[in-house]
This record gives sequence, structure tokens and C-alpha cells, in this order.
Amino acid sequence: MCGPIAFALPLDRSSWLSKTTGALVYNLGRILTYATLGGLFGLLGKAFFTAGLQRGISIGVGIFFLLSVIIPIITKQGFFLEKWGYQFIGRFKGVFASQFKRRNGFSLLIIGVINGLLPCGMVYLGLAAAVSTGNWADGFLFMVFFGLGTLPLMYAASVVGDLLSLNVRSIMRKAVPYLIGVMGVLFILRGMNLGIPYVSPVIDRVDSEITSCD
Repeated sequence: MCGPIAFALPLDRSSWLSKTTGALVYNLGRILTYATLGGLFGLLGKAFFTAGLQRGISIGVGIFFLLSVIIPIITKQGFFLEKWGYQFIGRFKGVFASQFKRRNGFSLLIIGVINGLLPCGMVYLGLAAAVSTGNWADGFLFMVFFGLGTLPLMYAASVVGDLLSLNVRSIMRKAVPYLIGVMGVLFILRGMNLGIPYVSPVIDRVDSEITSCD
């Protein structure tokens, strides 16, 4: 979902400096949105931790990701998260069109901010992890670093994406469902409390307590 937008950004390509600066502004917008969502989902995760639901949430998210990959293979209807994404982006078509026409730094920032709201399997994975942090600050920081982790590839797509062949772009797009499937398995393992370091650590149940003061 992010790739086609990054390839088509209305960057000022009159000089290398203006092109790279514009790409950085666009990516800053994405990261700002990711960080804000991370804070909100981290706050939501606090409620899950208090209720002792974190294991079930992890397994549920993993199953969702596996189904999002397996069902399209069986039905031959295509990767449904991607199809949903294109339907979703259609609602923002007018906004994107107006910002693409303006071709300035602020429009690139707005495109990045909106881009961060678009359906994306990798972002879903990041937000699921943000929920597991259990508080807004850690969720915020997690998604900041998530965004920074995507920066090299997305920055390259914006700046030199026009040099990539259609075949290379197609291979990159087809690899996404496999990566989501692997992450789905990891989420399920994480929720199973198998005691495997980093992969399936033991998560103790945390129950809420009511403390009264006389």
C-alpha cells in the first residue's frame, strides 16, 4: 500500500537536495501517524494487561494474520488486506489528488500523515506489538522505532524507486503475504507461553486489584 504512493510522490526532482528533503518530509508524516497510533494502542493494551487478556490477544492477532494469507490462497481472490487497502484508499482519492497537485513540502507532509492511516499488514503487526507494551509511552516509542525501521526502504522507494523495474516491484509486493504469515506464527507462539526466550516468553497473568485507604 505504501509502495505505490512512495514511487509516485510529487517530489521536486530539479536537484538531489530538494528530492531527498521532500522524501524525508513525507516519511516524517508517516512516522508521526505511526507514533500517535502507537500511543493510543499502547493505552488500549494497558486495559488488556490489567484484565489478563494479553495472551489471547496475541494468539488472536496471529490467527487473523494467518487467515489473511491462507484464505486468499484457497479462494484465489488475492490478498484481502491489500484489496481492502485499495478500497480504503479510494475514499481518500480526492485528498491525495489535491495534495499531489500542490507539490510542496507541506503537501508531502500531509500525504505522509494520511499514508500512515492506510491499511497495511506491516503496520498492523507493529500496532499489535504496541498493544503488548501495555502503556501509551512505550507504544508511542515502539511505533517511532517501527517507522524509523521502515525509513531506509521507504526513503529509497521515494528517491530511487523510479529506477526499479516493474518486475522488482512485483516481487517485493508478492513477498509481503509470506512475511505476514511468518509474523502470524510468531504471534501465536508468543501467546502460548512455551518459555522460549524472545519467541514465546512466559507471560504471567496480571489481575487488577482494588486498594482502599482508610
